[in-house]
Amino acid sequence: MRQRRLWVIMVLALGSGGFAAFFALRYLRQQTPRFIASETPRASVAIAARDMNLGTILGPEDVKLIDWPEEAVPPGYVSSAEAIVGRGLIAPVRANEVLLETKLATKDAGGGLAISIPEGMRAVSVRVDEVIGVAGFVLPATRVDVMVTLPPRPPRSETMTQVFLQNIQALAAGQLVQQDAEGKPVIVAVITLLVSPEQGELLVLGANEGKIQLALRNTLDLDDIETRGAQVSDLLRRIPRAPRPNNTARVVARGDTSTVVEAYKGGVRTLIKF
Repeated sequence: MRQRRLWVIMVLALGSGGFAAFFALRYLRQQTPRFIASETPRASVAIAARDMNLGTILGPEDVKLIDWPEEAVPPGYVSSAEAIVGRGLIAPVRANEVLLETKLATKDAGGGLAISIPEGMRAVSVRVDEVIGVAGFVLPATRVDVMVTLPPRPPRSETMTQVFLQNIQALAAGQLVQQDAEGKPVIVAVITLLVSPEQGELLVLGANEGKIQLALRNTLDLDDIETRGAQVSDLLRRIPRAPRPNNTARVVARGDTSTVVEAYKGGVRTLIKF
């Protein structure tokens, strides 16, 4: 009798569990369309299909479209490839980077370096070597200080080096083929800097009258620093001098180890050493 009751209880428990599972599944199926209807709206956003340099004219193969949450799209995004193809980049982009209007030239502007020059600024190129160009680390979008070394000229009697341009943006780094004295082609590295007309005058003058050197700086460091320049005499004053050897002999007094005996004879005091 007891065993029969246990079977009845188990059957009832399984039956109630099955009914609960059935109604729960039915409820979830009814709610699925509601969840789908409330899904976040998506927008089409154009991104770069590959790494591209400044001045690149974008083609259909350079653009990809992806879905982006509409509430999180970045300002200035482009939603179609047709709005981008044929336009030039005014800043370098990396693969899968969002193509923003602020990095694109207008349709009729074309490509190349010219579209990246802001109004009122100029692009000036200077020849460099591996040392002057900071061993190849001066790349587009990096910033540099420019130093010039000038030979002695009256009233200055010493060679002098000084920073004369600071926080200058590099636009391009490339090579230029020139001819040497024998007419043979020689590859010369060239750095193109973004400067104002006045800075361009100083840059060209410094490159022709002396020797220039680029100093790479942190792109987040925007402060200008005043320097008085360095001359050869300043360099020599900053060389630490080696200590001079002291050859003067010193006489070191030693303690007297002799024994002194005091004696008296006939009232006369006498000191005797042993």
